[in-house]
Amino acid sequence: MRFKLGKFTLKSARGEDKLPVKGGGTDWVLLAVTVFLVLFGILMVYSASNYAAEKQYGDKFFYLKKQVLGAVLGGLAMLGTLRLNYNIYKKLRYPILVLSFILLAVVFIPGVGVENYGARRWINLPGFTLQASELAKFGFVIFAAAYMAKYPERMRKLWGILPVLAAGGAMCVLIIAEPNMSITMVVGLVMLIMLFVGGMRIKHFLIVALPLLAVVPLLIMMEPYRMNRLMAFLNPWASPLEEGFQLIQSYYSLGAGGWFGLGLFNSRQKYLFLPFAESDFIFSIIGEELGFVGAALILCIYIVFIWRAARIALRAKDRFGCYLAAGIAAVLGVQVLVNIAVVTGSIPPTGLPLPFISAGSSSLIVFMAAAGILLNISRT
Repeated sequence: MRFKLGKFTLKSARGEDKLPVKGGGTDWVLLAVTVFLVLFGILMVYSASNYAAEKQYGDKFFYLKKQVLGAVLGGLAMLGTLRLNYNIYKKLRYPILVLSFILLAVVFIPGVGVENYGARRWINLPGFTLQASELAKFGFVIFAAAYMAKYPERMRKLWGILPVLAAGGAMCVLIIAEPNMSITMVVGLVMLIMLFVGGMRIKHFLIVALPLLAVVPLLIMMEPYRMNRLMAFLNPWASPLEEGFQLIQSYYSLGAGGWFGLGLFNSRQKYLFLPFAESDFIFSIIGEELGFVGAALILCIYIVFIWRAARIALRAKDRFGCYLAAGIAAVLGVQVLVNIAVVTGSIPPTGLPLPFISAGSSSLIVFMAAAGILLNISRT
């Protein structure tokens, strides 16, 4: 039996959902890369936030403590998903998808959803807040992987991909309503990647992708603040103290780093010049302190992660494991690409954490749990 992963044709030795397994065991390279990124993120969060944390909270270790707690909880989550057979997610695909939609809807309930900077993206829980979209995007990946694995023949027909489009589209509508255009873009792009990997025809891909691309400028024009960000992207110097301020400070930060950087902890932009230096724009601080060489090495580490995830997908024993690993790789790859494109001024500014590194416990825990799923697929 044969089935396709993008342009690769894989053979099944027995049964329509089985693949010949080459090798096995824990992917130690992926584990080492994950641990390195988490530890490096803790270091950079402290470096980028200690001054702002002391000024705002009177404790320069404020963000560091939260990141360490997130790493500990994320480690437990990764250990749990590593030990839990990934096929359980296939059986729970509908409850997981429903839970994802419930979490996205709960943020709009007054007193439960937390509003910050004009957006309602967080759920207020005892002792911490949870960003619903961080969980939801992986909930969609699980549902899409399970559907494509169960109905591979439908992926060649336009009507057959409608359930995946409906789930992804509904999720994008709820996320953009928060509003959160960055995660909306991530979910939309991941949906297209997974459909392509699942065997969708090129003509069907274009039928779906072109209208989605046309929606992007409409979403920008619908909100004045998005138009302001677009104008700031086109010419940040036209409003250097308003919409263009953050991008200009990011340019200063990256430019000051040169080839080898100013040295660890020696960033100047973190002294309240660059907003969100510890979260969405932490890559700018990496470039300033470690230079072009250091920033390029971090990108290479991410590429290694994506490569190992793709390798796990190609060697998975069944369709679901293959598509699930590919979906996780797509989420990380798209999010890294969008984050770095924003801080370098390649696309209009939008808030999006850098996986494993940016401050934010929700993102860290979820990505570490996803890494555990990849390790479980490789072990199986």
